[in-house]
Amino acid sequence: MQPTSHMHEVLFRSENLLVVNKPSNVSLLADRSGAPCYWDRLKEEIAPEKPYLVHRLDKGTSGVLLVALNVTTQRTLTRAFQARDIGKFYLAWVVGALNATTTHSIDLPLKKGRKSRYRVAGQRGDITLNNHTWHLDPDPLVGHPSVTRVRTVAHDERRSLVILQPLTGRTHQLRVHLSWIGHPILGDHLYGKPNDPRQQAERLQLHCHRLRVPGFGTFSERGLL
Repeated sequence: MQPTSHMHEVLFRSENLLVVNKPSNVSLLADRSGAPCYWDRLKEEIAPEKPYLVHRLDKGTSGVLLVALNVTTQRTLTRAFQARDIGKFYLAWVVGALNATTTHSIDLPLKKGRKSRYRVAGQRGDITLNNHTWHLDPDPLVGHPSVTRVRTVAHDERRSLVILQPLTGRTHQLRVHLSWIGHPILGDHLYGKPNDPRQQAERLQLHCHRLRVPGFGTFSERGLL
Protein backbone atom coordinates (compact mmCIF):
# COMPACT_ATOMS: atom_id res chain seq x y z
CA MET A 1 0.00 0.00 0.00
CA GLN A 2 2.96 2.33 -0.42
CA PRO A 3 2.69 5.09 -3.03
CA THR A 4 4.39 4.42 -6.37
CA SER A 5 5.96 7.08 -8.57
CA HIS A 6 2.41 8.34 -8.94
CA MET A 7 0.66 9.18 -5.72
CA HIS A 8 -2.48 7.31 -6.72
CA GLU A 9 -3.00 3.72 -7.78
CA VAL A 10 -5.89 3.47 -10.23
CA LEU A 11 -8.33 0.64 -9.51
CA PHE A 12 -10.96 1.60 -12.10
CA ARG A 13 -11.51 4.36 -14.64
CA SER A 14 -14.34 5.32 -16.96
CA GLU A 15 -15.55 8.58 -18.48
CA ASN A 16 -17.63 9.23 -15.35
CA LEU A 17 -15.72 7.68 -12.46
CA LEU A 18 -12.19 7.24 -11.19
CA VAL A 19 -11.49 4.80 -8.34
CA VAL A 20 -8.11 4.99 -6.65
CA ASN A 21 -6.30 3.35 -3.75
CA LYS A 22 -5.47 6.21 -1.37
CA PRO A 23 -2.24 5.62 0.58
CA SER A 24 -1.98 5.97 4.33
CA ASN A 25 -0.37 8.92 6.13
CA VAL A 26 -1.35 11.57 3.60
CA SER A 27 -4.21 14.04 4.08
CA LEU A 28 -6.92 13.96 1.46
CA LEU A 29 -7.37 17.74 1.64
CA ALA A 30 -5.04 20.51 2.77
CA ASP A 31 -4.72 20.86 6.54
CA ARG A 32 -3.03 23.26 8.96
CA SER A 33 0.34 21.52 8.59
CA GLY A 34 0.76 22.91 5.09
CA ALA A 35 1.99 19.51 3.86
CA PRO A 36 1.12 18.44 0.30
CA CYS A 37 -2.33 16.87 0.13
CA TYR A 38 -3.57 13.95 -1.91
CA TRP A 39 -6.30 15.92 -3.69
CA ASP A 40 -3.96 18.57 -5.11
CA ARG A 41 -1.60 15.92 -6.43
CA LEU A 42 -4.49 13.96 -7.92
CA LYS A 43 -5.77 17.05 -9.77
CA GLU A 44 -2.33 17.60 -11.26
CA GLU A 45 -1.98 14.02 -12.43
CA ILE A 46 -5.37 13.71 -14.16
CA ALA A 47 -5.42 17.20 -15.73
CA PRO A 48 -7.10 18.44 -17.89
CA GLU A 49 -9.89 16.32 -16.41
CA LYS A 50 -11.44 17.80 -13.28
CA PRO A 51 -12.10 15.57 -10.24
CA TYR A 52 -15.08 16.05 -7.93
CA LEU A 53 -14.98 14.85 -4.32
CA VAL A 54 -17.88 12.65 -3.15
CA HIS A 55 -16.58 11.16 0.14
CA ARG A 56 -13.52 11.25 2.37
CA LEU A 57 -10.96 9.03 4.07
CA ASP A 58 -8.99 10.11 7.14
CA LYS A 59 -5.29 10.91 6.80
CA GLY A 60 -4.22 7.61 8.33
CA THR A 61 -6.79 5.50 6.46
CA SER A 62 -5.87 3.90 3.14
CA GLY A 63 -8.03 2.27 0.52
CA VAL A 64 -10.80 2.67 -2.01
CA LEU A 65 -11.67 6.28 -2.87
CA LEU A 66 -14.32 7.25 -5.42
CA VAL A 67 -13.70 10.33 -7.55
CA ALA A 68 -16.41 11.71 -9.85
CA LEU A 69 -15.25 13.06 -13.21
CA ASN A 70 -18.27 15.26 -13.90
CA VAL A 71 -20.92 17.14 -11.97
CA THR A 72 -23.71 14.68 -12.83
CA THR A 73 -21.79 11.75 -11.37
CA GLN A 74 -20.83 13.81 -8.33
CA ARG A 75 -24.48 14.57 -7.59
CA THR A 76 -25.52 10.94 -8.09
CA LEU A 77 -22.83 9.59 -5.77
CA THR A 78 -23.27 12.32 -3.16
CA ARG A 79 -26.99 11.49 -2.93
CA ALA A 80 -26.15 7.77 -2.67
CA PHE A 81 -23.75 8.39 0.23
CA GLN A 82 -26.27 10.64 1.97
CA ALA A 83 -28.99 8.00 1.58
CA ARG A 84 -26.57 5.31 2.86
CA ASP A 85 -27.10 3.31 -0.32
CA ILE A 86 -23.38 2.62 -0.74
CA GLY A 87 -22.02 -0.42 1.08
CA LYS A 88 -18.76 0.42 2.86
CA PHE A 89 -16.42 -2.27 4.17
CA TYR A 90 -13.13 -1.73 6.00
CA LEU A 91 -10.33 -3.98 7.23
CA ALA A 92 -8.54 -3.28 10.51
CA TRP A 93 -6.00 -4.91 12.77
CA VAL A 94 -7.07 -4.39 16.38
CA VAL A 95 -5.54 -5.09 19.77
CA GLY A 96 -6.39 -8.40 21.42
CA ALA A 97 -8.43 -11.45 20.48
CA LEU A 98 -11.82 -10.14 19.35
CA ASN A 99 -14.16 -13.12 19.38
CA ALA A 100 -16.64 -12.19 16.65
CA THR A 101 -16.46 -15.04 14.17
CA THR A 102 -20.12 -14.37 13.38
CA THR A 103 -21.26 -10.85 12.56
CA HIS A 104 -21.65 -8.65 15.66
CA SER A 105 -22.99 -5.12 15.95
CA ILE A 106 -21.59 -2.14 17.84
CA ASP A 107 -24.60 0.06 18.61
CA LEU A 108 -23.08 2.91 20.61
CA PRO A 109 -24.19 6.56 20.20
CA LEU A 110 -21.42 9.10 19.66
CA LYS A 111 -20.88 12.72 20.59
CA LYS A 112 -18.11 15.26 20.14
CA GLY A 113 -15.50 15.26 22.89
CA ARG A 114 -12.49 17.45 23.66
CA LYS A 115 -9.67 18.47 21.31
CA SER A 116 -11.36 17.33 18.09
CA ARG A 117 -11.97 13.87 19.48
CA TYR A 118 -15.24 11.96 19.59
CA ARG A 119 -16.52 9.64 22.29
CA VAL A 120 -19.39 7.36 23.16
CA ALA A 121 -22.29 9.28 24.69
CA GLY A 122 -22.26 7.43 27.98
CA GLN A 123 -20.05 5.57 30.43
CA ARG A 124 -17.81 2.71 29.36
CA GLY A 125 -19.03 0.63 32.30
CA ASP A 126 -22.62 0.85 31.06
CA ILE A 127 -21.86 -0.82 27.73
CA THR A 128 -23.35 -4.32 27.52
CA LEU A 129 -22.84 -7.20 25.09
CA ASN A 130 -26.02 -9.17 24.47
CA ASN A 131 -27.10 -11.20 21.44
CA HIS A 132 -23.91 -10.28 19.57
CA THR A 133 -24.49 -6.54 20.05
CA TRP A 134 -22.57 -4.00 22.13
CA HIS A 135 -25.26 -1.61 23.32
CA LEU A 136 -25.71 1.53 25.36
CA ASP A 137 -29.02 3.27 26.00
CA PRO A 138 -28.62 6.63 24.25
CA ASP A 139 -29.29 10.03 25.73
CA PRO A 140 -31.38 11.70 22.98
CA LEU A 141 -30.06 15.12 24.03
CA VAL A 142 -26.38 14.35 23.43
CA GLY A 143 -25.92 11.11 21.50
CA HIS A 144 -26.08 10.50 17.75
CA PRO A 145 -27.08 6.93 16.77
CA SER A 146 -24.05 5.07 15.43
CA VAL A 147 -23.93 1.44 14.31
CA THR A 148 -21.03 -0.68 13.04
CA ARG A 149 -21.08 -4.32 12.00
CA VAL A 150 -17.92 -6.28 12.80
CA ARG A 151 -16.69 -9.79 12.04
CA THR A 152 -13.34 -11.37 12.89
CA VAL A 153 -11.35 -12.74 9.96
CA ALA A 154 -8.31 -14.00 11.90
CA HIS A 155 -6.83 -13.57 15.36
CA ASP A 156 -4.24 -14.67 17.88
CA GLU A 157 -3.69 -13.63 21.50
CA ARG A 158 -2.15 -10.28 20.52
CA ARG A 159 -4.30 -8.98 17.67
CA SER A 160 -7.28 -9.60 15.40
CA LEU A 161 -8.01 -8.82 11.77
CA VAL A 162 -11.61 -7.65 11.46
CA ILE A 163 -13.91 -6.55 8.67
CA LEU A 164 -16.09 -3.57 9.50
CA GLN A 165 -19.25 -2.19 7.93
CA PRO A 166 -20.32 1.23 9.22
CA LEU A 167 -24.10 1.59 8.85
CA THR A 168 -23.87 5.24 9.87
CA GLY A 169 -21.20 7.73 8.88
CA ARG A 170 -20.08 9.51 12.04
CA THR A 171 -16.65 11.11 12.25
CA HIS A 172 -14.04 8.58 13.49
CA GLN A 173 -16.88 6.10 14.11
CA LEU A 174 -14.87 2.92 13.52
CA ARG A 175 -11.93 4.10 15.61
CA VAL A 176 -14.13 5.19 18.54
CA HIS A 177 -16.34 2.09 18.50
CA LEU A 178 -13.42 -0.33 18.51
CA SER A 179 -11.60 1.59 21.22
CA TRP A 180 -14.65 1.67 23.49
CA ILE A 181 -15.26 -2.08 23.27
CA GLY A 182 -11.63 -2.63 24.30
CA HIS A 183 -10.03 -3.38 20.93
CA PRO A 184 -8.42 -0.17 19.59
CA ILE A 185 -6.97 -0.19 16.09
CA LEU A 186 -3.21 -0.73 15.87
CA GLY A 187 -1.40 2.53 15.23
CA ASP A 188 -4.31 4.66 16.47
CA HIS A 189 -2.66 7.19 18.78
CA LEU A 190 -5.80 9.31 19.07
CA TYR A 191 -8.17 6.71 20.51
CA GLY A 192 -5.81 3.99 21.68
CA LYS A 193 -2.87 3.77 24.06
CA PRO A 194 0.31 4.88 22.24
CA ASN A 195 2.56 3.40 24.92
CA ASP A 196 0.98 -0.05 24.72
CA PRO A 197 3.52 -2.23 22.84
CA ARG A 198 0.64 -4.32 21.43
CA GLN A 199 -0.65 -1.26 19.61
CA GLN A 200 2.59 -0.18 17.98
CA ALA A 201 2.43 0.01 14.17
CA GLU A 202 4.07 2.06 11.44
CA ARG A 203 0.65 3.37 10.38
CA LEU A 204 -3.01 3.33 11.33
CA GLN A 205 -4.10 -0.21 10.49
CA LEU A 206 -7.41 0.80 8.89
CA HIS A 207 -8.13 0.26 5.20
CA CYS A 208 -11.23 0.91 3.08
CA HIS A 209 -11.38 -2.55 1.56
CA ARG A 210 -14.53 -2.49 -0.58
CA LEU A 211 -17.25 -0.11 -1.77
CA ARG A 212 -20.47 -1.46 -3.27
CA VAL A 213 -21.94 1.30 -5.43
CA PRO A 214 -25.42 0.80 -6.96
CA GLY A 215 -25.38 1.51 -10.67
CA PHE A 216 -21.57 1.47 -10.87
CA GLY A 217 -20.38 -1.84 -9.41
CA THR A 218 -18.18 -3.06 -6.55
CA PHE A 219 -14.63 -1.83 -6.12
CA SER A 220 -12.12 -3.45 -3.80
CA GLU A 221 -8.47 -3.42 -2.76
CA ARG A 222 -6.95 -6.14 -0.57
CA GLY A 223 -4.91 -3.78 1.56
CA LEU A 224 -4.24 -5.25 5.00
CA LEU A 225 -4.90 -8.86 3.94
